[in-house]
Amino acid sequence: MQEAMIKRAKELLADGTVNRVMGWKRGEFSYDITPAVFETAEELDAEFVCDDLTQANVSKYLIKESRKEGKILALLKPCDTYSFNQLVKEHRIIRENVYVIGIPGGPKIDIEKIKAKEISGILSVKNEDYTLKIETIYGTETMPYYEAISGKCENCKSKKHVVFDELIGEDGDVLESNRFEMVEKLENMTAQERYDFWRDQLSKCIRCNACRNVCPACTCENCVFDNPKSGIDNKAAADSFEENMFHIIRAFHVAGRCTDCGECSRVCPQNIPLHLLNRKFIKDINSLYGEYQAGADTTSRAPLNDYSTDDCEPSIVHERGVE
Repeated sequence: MQEAMIKRAKELLADGTVNRVMGWKRGEFSYDITPAVFETAEELDAEFVCDDLTQANVSKYLIKESRKEGKILALLKPCDTYSFNQLVKEHRIIRENVYVIGIPGGPKIDIEKIKAKEISGILSVKNEDYTLKIETIYGTETMPYYEAISGKCENCKSKKHVVFDELIGEDGDVLESNRFEMVEKLENMTAQERYDFWRDQLSKCIRCNACRNVCPACTCENCVFDNPKSGIDNKAAADSFEENMFHIIRAFHVAGRCTDCGECSRVCPQNIPLHLLNRKFIKDINSLYGEYQAGADTTSRAPLNDYSTDDCEPSIVHERGVE
């Protein structure tokens, strides 16, 4: 499939349809796949990669790229297309300046799950009939493919591309997902148990801002947490209140706009399940306003940006028995 992507990208560069390509290349390590822009066929042949380790959602990079001269080719996995659509809806991506090719999605492999098996010195990872063959500086290791599936792919909501100009491979369907299972477990805890869970998780935060920086819904030119006049611009939290505040405010900021791409949790160096905050909001919005999927289209109004006489009243919180 990678060869087909490179071949089509080179054709679109050659005929002038696009003048650059948004894709991925290897980073410092062979398994470190990072977003990259390619401008020539030679660069594509030398560096382009799209394999089982290619997790990164490239949609956010298209905000700036779509404002440059010429059209850019974007290779988008199904989950990426939801983020792309949402950014088009918010007038952050200039749609006519992006040529979208939908490509197959996951499940993708999480290198951290391999390392958790005490496998180190990794040189390469290959999926051979659903068994991972892991070459290391110490020899060859193997493990079942399913044990290394990325957290963001375990509860995949859709194999369907919601936007594309052409497809490579077949399109899929919206899936039945158990993505709210952990949210329901948290809801069934007592208030103290929930507080203890989140304090345990958020106390790990080092305020690296990776979650904010990677999030397709966080696109403010100037973030309140970087404003020295806001009084809350600490790079490192001064106390537990600030640890909570940063993540809760960020979750509220993207409520109704989060496409549940899972990038926040994927990039967190402390492995905090930040996506659960967003999923709680998504679940509540579905319950209170009706089923809604951010990024499914570019025309509908999000529940929190709309009003009808049937909207729930503030008293609903008390009536639902929420502690």
